[in-house]
Amino acid sequence: MIRRARLDDLDILATLSAEFNEIDGHNHDDLRVRAALTPLLQDDALGVVYLIGGPPSGYAVVTWGYSIESGGRDALLDEIYVRSRGEGIGGEAFEEILDDLRTRGISRMFLETERPNDTVRRFYARHGFMEDDSIWMSRQL
Repeated sequence: MIRRARLDDLDILATLSAEFNEIDGHNHDDLRVRAALTPLLQDDALGVVYLIGGPPSGYAVVTWGYSIESGGRDALLDEIYVRSRGEGIGGEAFEEILDDLRTRGISRMFLETERPNDTVRRFYARHGFMEDDSIWMSRQL
């Protein structure tokens, strides 16, 4: 169901990313997306990109972090997108991703959702994620 994406998958990943951004109402900058994906596709130093399905009908981007609170290496689910929603494909792929992360020694996974997206939060809750009291803040550098 999932496989690690490679550099020669960049075109399909850019297409899937554009679809995801359109659905979520985010701006899509193809050059920026390709530039951000390229180092992730070259090796696993920064994280891993998974393709979902065959032929690919979705993707997930997971990046590495390190936290005292997590007890070491943790991960951030940066993006996940599946074209066919509501068919169980995303849930099956997500469980495979979590299994792969466990084998890599990841102790905890973080993710971010937008407050009005109840459907996505229910999906993550079904997979064992809980809301916490942390508030993410960011600043463009």
